[in-house]
Parts: sequence; structure tokens; C-alpha cells
Amino acid sequence: MPRAQKGAARRQAKNRWFKQAKGNRGSRRTCWRRVKEAVVRGGAFATQHRRLIKRDYRRLWITRINAASRMRDLSYSRFIAGLKAANIDLNRKMLSEIAIADPETFDKLVEQAKAALAA
Repeated sequence: MPRAQKGAARRQAKNRWFKQAKGNRGSRRTCWRRVKEAVVRGGAFATQHRRLIKRDYRRLWITRINAASRMRDLSYSRFIAGLKAANIDLNRKMLSEIAIADPETFDKLVEQAKAALAA
């Protein structure tokens, strides 16, 4: 009696992998062995890059805050230290948005930070 080789279940399992490999070029989406390699590596890099996205956004916000505070004659580190001294608890994302969308409010924050540093 011939050995059973899974039949439809095998094809369905492979199709799940091939769907995940969609978007790759060449044999990375057509050859079974290359598909498995591409999907496994893609999953590993997806985990790594989820962390990197958070890091990149924080760097962007800090750069924006630094540019906005330097336009008002205060460095980023002194600005953040002044906010902490003044007990103003805003995260960097919000500070960045305020600096872009509402410069008058950011001016007030800078003034409060300067006053807290002077005291």
C-alpha cells in the first residue's frame, strides 16, 4: 500500500507560506525552499524593525524639538531640564506636535522652562 503524503493538507500548508511570501522577487516567491527562507527571515526582521520604528520616531521628535527650541535661544537638553524643573509633563511626541502646529504655545513652554532654570 502506498504511503500517504498529506495531499490537500500539504498544499494548504504551503499556500499559507506562499501568501506570506507575496511581494518578494523571483524565486523568493515561487520556489518552496526559498519561500520558507524568505518568510522566516522576514519575520525575524519584522520583529527587529518594530523596535527600530519606535527608536526612529523618538529621534525625529527630538530633532524637531531641538530645532524649535534653538530658534528660541535654548538647547534641547536645557529645554527638557527646564520643563522637568517646572513640573511640566509632556512627552516628546506632543512637544514636537506643539512646536509645529502651535508656535505660540511652544513659546510659552520655552519661557516657563527658562524661568524654572533661572530659579
